Amino acid sequence: MKIPENAIIPEDKITRYLLVLKTRNDKSKFLAQGGFSDKNPEALKAAIQLQAIASEAVKDRSNEYGTFYQVTGDLVGANGVYLSVVTIWLQRNIDGKFQFVTLKPYKES
Repeated sequence: MKIPENAIIPEDKITRYLLVLKTRNDKSKFLAQGGFSDKNPEALKAAIQLQAIASEAVKDRSNEYGTFYQVTGDLVGANGVYLSVVTIWLQRNIDGKFQFVTLKPYKES
């Protein structure tokens, strides 16, 4: 299955979470390798959308909020560097829409 192009990516998830330096579970340093920063949040949002529609989504689990999917693939960095990531999406029970939850670096097991 594919994540639809009109999936919701909340601005706060980009500008107040992913691109903010954190003491635990920081993703900003990883994303900076691809040229993403608080100066170009729209570039990260576009890269996440492209990664989601380019790769297959795999059902992960369900809970009271909906069904979670994982998409493994590359983010094309603002500087041309490819970052291997897993993005997490929620298909919401309330309205059936897809919403971006988070991303993490992809590490093969």
